[in-house]
Amino acid sequence: MTSSKLILVTGSTGYIASRLIPQLLDRRYQIRALARQPQRLKNKSWFPQVEVIQGDVTEPSTLAPAFEGVHTAYYLIHNMASGRGYTERELEGARNFARAAEAAGVQHIIYLGGLADEEQHIAPHMRSRIETGATLRQGKVPVTEFRAGVIAGSGSISFEMIRFMTELFPIIPAPVWVKNKSQPISTQNVIDYLLAALDNWDGHGQVFEIGGPNVTTYQELMLSYARARGLKRSFFLLPYVPVWFMAFGIGLTTPVPRPIAYALVGGLSSDSVVMHNDARRIYPEVNLIDFESTVREALTHLHPHKIERVWDDRDGQTKILRHEGFFIDHREIKADTTPERMFDAIIKMDGRFAIETIGDNQILARLKMKLPGEGWVEWKKGRASNYLAQTVFFTPHGLGGFLFWYLLHPFFVLLFRGLLKSIAQNSVVK
Repeated sequence: MTSSKLILVTGSTGYIASRLIPQLLDRRYQIRALARQPQRLKNKSWFPQVEVIQGDVTEPSTLAPAFEGVHTAYYLIHNMASGRGYTERELEGARNFARAAEAAGVQHIIYLGGLADEEQHIAPHMRSRIETGATLRQGKVPVTEFRAGVIAGSGSISFEMIRFMTELFPIIPAPVWVKNKSQPISTQNVIDYLLAALDNWDGHGQVFEIGGPNVTTYQELMLSYARARGLKRSFFLLPYVPVWFMAFGIGLTTPVPRPIAYALVGGLSSDSVVMHNDARRIYPEVNLIDFESTVREALTHLHPHKIERVWDDRDGQTKILRHEGFFIDHREIKADTTPERMFDAIIKMDGRFAIETIGDNQILARLKMKLPGEGWVEWKKGRASNYLAQTVFFTPHGLGGFLFWYLLHPFFVLLFRGLLKSIAQNSVVK
């Protein structure tokens, strides 16, 4: 039976929302997704099951249609990627959201913020997360706020930063604050709390600090990942590293954009642990998952079929990116042929590939050659029936994998282009 509650999810193109929405659908809730760029949601598997509406919390006139008939609204928005002045934009958005929710008669707001001791000196990013929650609570709609630190799971910006840095450096250069305390929480446990707050009214109007079962250090998180990956890693601690320099390096070597890295690095320079454990009392149904188990689970997702297809928006543009432990090269070509003929040409190619899966509009093949990592190539129908899309996936294992990709990538580009053109030419209707 479908629930009569209509749930509004903001930040629907973001990481947490993209994991939350499928689980809300599994529980038969009616979902409305708010997005500034709705076209970015078209590649989501759940897109046909939700109502998508265009809107922006910094533009109040767009919010009234989004809130119509809504019972509960999730506020999963941050503006770190927008650069300077993002803290002011975050507070403005929260004020607009709270007013529009109150005017529409919304019963409940659920907000995911950041975990830090607000009585101490903390980075602007963490201070902004706390002040955003306070701004939401200034309205009359009850707010349940969850504050989380490092969120561990494939695709999380915190986890991907740990993953890529640990894979890349045998000796990891790091500031001394990597010895600060952290209490990471798995993505699934964050979702568990966000779901539990829907029907458990004991938490309405309260602020909860949430974390996993163990307190550790940022250094140990990286070493824990290394052990699970079979890598030997050590640290070279530096007394001082400028935040801008670290953000530049992180943006260069990981999937985390430089503006977000700048904000995150500042937030990591202090302890991030649960000091008030009320969440365990109010939501005892949440079974906490330890970091080691989360890492092992993330490593099972190192396969093209198990990652979120953030590049696949059918716009025909070439995309080269780092994502969920992968280097990805995606491109399309127009061919005077049919998908059936293109796929037939692929199957007849030489023994460089081991075909893993064949579908109506998709073929995935594993690269047979010995690599410092694992590689796949996927071919599928592009944005139209006479377009072929090719996506190359490579998951590096250690420094050798990074060197392999970066040093040889100019040659790979020529190889990938040639491979795609060859398939198109060999499948032309004559």
